[in-house]
Amino acid sequence: MKKRLKKIFQFFVLFILFLIAVFFIADFLFPISVTAKKNTQTVVAQDNTPLWRFADENGIWRYPVTLEEVPDYYLDVLLNYEDRHFYNHFGVNPISLFRAGWQNISNNRIVSGGSTISMQVARLLYPHDRTLTGKLKQIFRTLQLELHYSKKEILNLYINHAPYGGTIEGIGAASWSYFGKPPSKLSRSEAVLLAVLPQAPSRLRPDRYPERAQQARDKVLDRMEEFQVWPKEIIEQTRQDEVWVKPREAPKNAPLLAYRLSRQYPNDEIIHSTIDLSLQRNLEDMVINRKKQLPPNASMAILVVDHTDMNVKAYIGSVDFNDQNRYGQVDMISALRSPGSTLKPFMYAFAIDEGMIHSESLLQDVPRMSTDYRPTNFDDGFYGPVSASEALKKSLNLPAVQLIELYGPKRFTGKLASVGLNLSSIENIPNLSYILGGASLRMDELVSAYSAFARKGNASSLRFIQNEPLTSRPLISEGSAWMIQKMLGNVKQMVYKTGTSYGYRDAWAVGINPRYIVGVWIGRPDGTPVLGQYGSVSALPILLQVNSLLLNKERRLNRPLPVFKQPDSVTVESICWPIGQPLPADDENCHRQKRAFVLNHMVPPTLATLNQLKNSAYRSGWVDIWVNEENKRVASDCEGAKKKTLALWPVSLDNWLLSKERRENLLPPVDPNCPVMGQDIFSPLSVDGLEENQLIRALPGETQVTIDLNSDGGYGKKTWFLDGNFIVQSEGNEKIALPITKRGNHKLLVIDESGQIVRIKFTFD
Repeated sequence: MKKRLKKIFQFFVLFILFLIAVFFIADFLFPISVTAKKNTQTVVAQDNTPLWRFADENGIWRYPVTLEEVPDYYLDVLLNYEDRHFYNHFGVNPISLFRAGWQNISNNRIVSGGSTISMQVARLLYPHDRTLTGKLKQIFRTLQLELHYSKKEILNLYINHAPYGGTIEGIGAASWSYFGKPPSKLSRSEAVLLAVLPQAPSRLRPDRYPERAQQARDKVLDRMEEFQVWPKEIIEQTRQDEVWVKPREAPKNAPLLAYRLSRQYPNDEIIHSTIDLSLQRNLEDMVINRKKQLPPNASMAILVVDHTDMNVKAYIGSVDFNDQNRYGQVDMISALRSPGSTLKPFMYAFAIDEGMIHSESLLQDVPRMSTDYRPTNFDDGFYGPVSASEALKKSLNLPAVQLIELYGPKRFTGKLASVGLNLSSIENIPNLSYILGGASLRMDELVSAYSAFARKGNASSLRFIQNEPLTSRPLISEGSAWMIQKMLGNVKQMVYKTGTSYGYRDAWAVGINPRYIVGVWIGRPDGTPVLGQYGSVSALPILLQVNSLLLNKERRLNRPLPVFKQPDSVTVESICWPIGQPLPADDENCHRQKRAFVLNHMVPPTLATLNQLKNSAYRSGWVDIWVNEENKRVASDCEGAKKKTLALWPVSLDNWLLSKERRENLLPPVDPNCPVMGQDIFSPLSVDGLEENQLIRALPGETQVTIDLNSDGGYGKKTWFLDGNFIVQSEGNEKIALPITKRGNHKLLVIDESGQIVRIKFTFD
């Protein structure tokens, strides 16, 4: 008998050892993986509220949390209801299995389950049929879990994979979907409900069957009272709470940012963005309400950045993500578009740093002689003499071209590229047109570069996620950054710059207030024109509306606004036109006095155009002449000749000057008894054949008329324009034939190589 028992015992031991060996072999051949299910992804706002979620291939959404992120009372309920001996068994509770099996056999139906939390995790990770084979597989995977993972890790797997009805898995997704809050904020009643819901998620869904859900919750509370887990008064108080859930919906804010971040961080289950959810929702509502006011197929993009830390606070990539007619799923914040005039502030800042101009430097808003690039202003008019501040504020094109021509388009483009603002064109050869929108760029890069004006000259990269480092690179000086803010348009604490691309394809407005940078774009994503739409009419009102919203938010938060104080490097000087430098107010050469901001005490003289620098025949600025006692011009070797220094305006501005400021009235007449030898420094340009405000009529039966014209005086080649369009170039006094076919008012303009201009208005009736 003893030998027999001994053999049985030995057999039993060998059998156990055999099973253990088989288990370890199977464990080696079929390793368990807790990533058996494909990860889902959630993009959250700065307060961790989900903005957008990316489900797996089956549409399942999980929002992973840790045990530390759920209330202790939820874990109390979960363990006491699901698996009271969780920390004491090895994954399988034989007593519970036998009890459940006996009850199910006795009643010919499933009365209770014997699965532990570990076994449920195994089933969730590796689903199986409800057969004996399936149960054995489940037990095998359970033992693997217990072998390779701690109890804490297994419990964490359960709370993140438990089913909660429909496409929701895990307490994180359930808490946000049913209650609109993180698990850490769950009430006791909500925690009890979420502890029991995985037992029958479809049958107990609180959004569909609140009565069933409440009965199941109360049953769990009875169990908690039976086991004396919670005090009776807490249980009764919890029982009084009604089961109520908010209408269930998937997170659906900032979709284009979510897709952008998902591509950038494909392996992150939760992407912690810097988005301010309330601001994002307000702006999304605003653009939806504005959608009907936009032209057909037009879209809108808005980017809001806190320039104190460069956190992106709102990201509206299109007017409506679901509107296919407006290409709503095209992200216009990262799309390449023409910037219009939004690059002009950078050119003025570079010129200030280079010592080319100060804030009130005299610039020339006049037609260009060059035949290869002849831009006009937006209104097709010309202002003549303008200050740098006025030119930038009015967004005049010709002064900006004057600056970039002297500074160099390649140098301008390279400097912007050094801080991540990349300009591209068809041939990718920087040219003068870049300053007026002749290249393409991205809004996010443009807004990033604009941070230099708010961050004391340092351009900083945008921060889309919370742990992203802040990187900055110097672009301009602190002084020029401050000066540009003073030179730009200013409305309600926001300085701004608008822009319109060629053909009305893009309308822009970029603004800086004491805390935020805001970029606004309006246009058609397919690049087709929107006639009559331009920055100051279409985009600027949106910018100012966003600015008001932001300032109101700051007032509600009672948060003081940052102040960009005037740097020590910026001082104020009284300067005089036309030379652009300090002179006594009563000096005869001080024609117009202005107060200018200057950098590092540098007061540069008036800047000539490139054409004037190449051609000294008509010099401006300080000019030395010799006069006799009668104040007439004479040669320097004439008897009694005295040297006199005059400040002359650029000759190209003559038509826009006061009579007393014009060169013909500033220069004394020549004394014929001792004339100036050689070429005179002024030979006025004139046009024969057409008079100012002349009315021209065609012959009876004719629909057009041809006017014969020729020029006198001036210097070099003459360039002729009609209504802003180039007509022809002429040499000397060469005659030209000017055909007029369109009835109405017309403007003829002639410019010579020295920059002299003749303008004539006439009417063809």
